[in-house]
Parts: sequence; C-alpha cells; structure tokens
Amino acid sequence: MERRHFLRLGPAALGAAMLGAAPLPARAAQAPKTIRLDYAYYSPPSLVLRKFGWLEEDLKAQGTEVKWVLSQGSNRALEYLNSDSVDFGSTAGLAALLARANGNPIKAVYVYSRPEWTALAVAKDSPIRSVRELKGKKVAATKGTDPYLFLLRALHENGLKKSDVEIVHLQHPDGRAALEQGRVDAWAGLDPHLAASELEAGSRLIYRNVNFNTYGFLNVSDTFAARHPDQVKRVIAAYEKARAWIAAHPEETVKLLAEESKLSPEVARLQLKRNDFSHPQIGREHIDALRAAAPILTEEDLVKSGTDLPRTINALIDPSYAQGVVKA
Repeated sequence: MERRHFLRLGPAALGAAMLGAAPLPARAAQAPKTIRLDYAYYSPPSLVLRKFGWLEEDLKAQGTEVKWVLSQGSNRALEYLNSDSVDFGSTAGLAALLARANGNPIKAVYVYSRPEWTALAVAKDSPIRSVRELKGKKVAATKGTDPYLFLLRALHENGLKKSDVEIVHLQHPDGRAALEQGRVDAWAGLDPHLAASELEAGSRLIYRNVNFNTYGFLNVSDTFAARHPDQVKRVIAAYEKARAWIAAHPEETVKLLAEESKLSPEVARLQLKRNDFSHPQIGREHIDALRAAAPILTEEDLVKSGTDLPRTINALIDPSYAQGVVKA
C-alpha cells in the first residue's frame, strides 16, 4: 500500500484518541486485578502501546495491572484466548472466524490495521513463476493463520486443491528459514518476516491479492467482555492513542518496529507501507469481507458440517464497544 494510506488519519482522530479525554461511565462490576494482552510484530499499534505504557497509566487508579504476552501468529493468539492465557489477542480476521466457528468464544471489537501482510513467496533463484506451478511442491504455512488461508484461497483461485501441494506446517519465522534454505519450494509468508526475506534474501512474490488479506482484528474473550465492558473500551481507547501516535510519528514507528522485531529499518519501513491504519471501526465492511472469504472454510472442511457461518460472523463482529471511542 502507498505511504499515503499508512499516514491517513483525520484530525479529529488525532485529538480524540488520547486516553482520559472523557471518563468512561462506571459500571457495577469490580475492575479486574490484571488485564492480559498480547503484542505482536505484525501489530505495530500493540508495540507502541506496550512501549509507552499508556494503558498501564490509565488503569493504575483502579488498581488494575497489565500483562503483555508475545504472539508469534494468529494461531498462538487464538490458543492463548482459548486457554484463558490472555484476555485480548491480535489475529487476522479469517483466522478469528475459523476459531469462533470451531468453538473459541471470542469477539472482534477493533481493527488494528488493514494489512497486505501475506503473499506467496519463492526463493530468488526458483524457476517457479505462478501458483499453478506449485502443484506437487512443498509449501510452508502456519495452520490457522491468514497466510495459511491465503494459500488455500490462492490455490482455489488457480484451479488447485489443498491436496495438490504438500503443506509443511511451520511457524512464520521457521517458514522463512525453510524457504531460504531450500527445504520447501514456496512459503505463504507474513510480514515482517516476508518483508525481511524479500529485502535480505531476494525472495520473490509470485502471488499477491490484497483482497485475500482479512484485516487485523483485536479480539476479546466473550467472558471478559461480558464482565468488564468498560475495560474493553479503555483498551480500545489505548489502541486509538497508539494509532494516532503512529500517524504522527512514522519514522519513530519504523525505528520502534525495527528494534522490537530485530529487523533493519528498511524491512520495518516496507512492512509499515503495507498497512493501512485509517479505518479502525469494525463493522459492516468486515462482515462482508468475511462472508466473501468464508466458503474456503467449508470447501476445505476446516469447520464442522452444517456450521452456520453467516451467523458465526455476526456473533464474532461486535462494533458496540468501539462506538463512541473510535472517532475516525
């Protein structure tokens, strides 16, 4: 995506996104002792929020501590949510839908970015030039993540099935290593690892489709949301402050991302250029995007037969918590 998308935030958002602009209404439920959130290299706002401690400052008065847990992919974030190891987890949209359809009780309450964070990559000296040439080849992907589902959709788009390739299930950093070491023929990569492989190892992208990237969702467990709705709003407000900071400090964001993920500034800059932070309010467009993507879950038997995916999507997407907090 072009830099103008990365920087595009309205003046109202910059002013209104600050925490403490207006007190949230008190609720009867007692504030939790701890709020547990994940942070991820694929979610720059989470890195900003963790670095500056704005949420910790906001929650201090009510006696709530903040605990941060690193997620290396949507699958890890969803595992943490399902096992009650975190209250909030950062995932790709379609991965969140898959989890909800398979019994993980979560709500998507905020969009931390619209990324083009996944594509199909091959090594720089690979003879492979198209998706159709992957038939009979080994492809690395992380099951349960957007790159994995991107791979399945790309295969279907090009007349292939999952069984036409050998999918090697590896975490994102290990998938990159496998590609560069020649142990797989292709890799469904994820930024920042994908950007790093392009710039540092010369890996080539053979298939891109931004419409197959299903947004970055901030999810919360149903239980936490029901017990602590005000705290959900406070977390969203903190993310809004981080989003505003990113828009106002693009080069500082590049530096922060590079430091946190131990990547070069060039790689961090490429990753950020492939993110659009301008539409954080979750709602109709995300429901429509998931409905367009959902058939792959049925076609590949990733959900139980008879699963009502439209109903599941409506249960997943909950815009109510961000309303009145998100001003963009």
